[in-house]
Amino acid sequence: MKTNVNSQSSTTKNKKLGQKATNTIVNTIIYIILSVMSIIWVLPIVYLLYTAFRVTPDTGIINTLIPKDLKLGVGNFAYLFKDTMFPKWLGNTLLVAAISCLVTTLFVLMVSYALSRLRFKLRKPIMNVLLVLGMFPGFMSMIAIYFILKAMGLTNSLLALILVYSGGAALNYYICKGFFDTIPKSLEEAAILDGASQIRVFFAITVPMSKPIIIYTILTSFISPWCDFIFVNTIINDREKYTVALGLYKMINAEKSSFNENFTVFCAGACIVGGIITALFMSMQRYYVEGVTSGAVKG
Repeated sequence: MKTNVNSQSSTTKNKKLGQKATNTIVNTIIYIILSVMSIIWVLPIVYLLYTAFRVTPDTGIINTLIPKDLKLGVGNFAYLFKDTMFPKWLGNTLLVAAISCLVTTLFVLMVSYALSRLRFKLRKPIMNVLLVLGMFPGFMSMIAIYFILKAMGLTNSLLALILVYSGGAALNYYICKGFFDTIPKSLEEAAILDGASQIRVFFAITVPMSKPIIIYTILTSFISPWCDFIFVNTIINDREKYTVALGLYKMINAEKSSFNENFTVFCAGACIVGGIITALFMSMQRYYVEGVTSGAVKG
């Protein structure tokens, strides 16, 4: 009997060792795959930074991927700000992105709050229609939007960009609505019993409790106009009103210079554009994640 117990114990121990060895092998393979993927993901960023600080020959043309003499400097950034219209383009982008972000955030918060708290006859059909429309990419309406703006005399203006980026704000209501669904209604009901109006309840109670989802909405509504190229390329023709996306594209494809001559300057501009949005996300990452996870609890 004792021999059988020892045999079973040995078998169990061998199974555990075998399972542990299998887990070790699987984890090693997973770590190797993740490491390779990380390197592949980081390489373009490293190359972008390296090229932005790379000192080009006197001809301004890069003939090799890796130069024989590795020289780094800030000459590309100096040229970008002194000899191009990049500061003007960056200011246009900041203006459009900031105003669009403000308008979009207000629209999303108000629409989401109304769909979360109010109960009316066409509430669910409206939610379904908005959800379906939000699944279609915005550039599908590009031609129609262009002719509408042309009929209104708004083409080739920054106001047109702001209207385009803010016009479909209500379509992104679902995550913000899910967050509002998690806020106890008893707090708002108590304020209403004390004589507060629905608008005052929204701004005095709901908004202060919704910091994570507000940050999330601000970030998502800011990045769209910041990185957009399709709509601005369709609407804007004046060089003075370019955003950074269109300005850098036009600069690197200028007729009087080759692609290779402006590539290092283009990378310098891309570093600045990417650095600003990266710093913004990193500084508000905690609220961004909290807003996404809280808004996904209910729908």
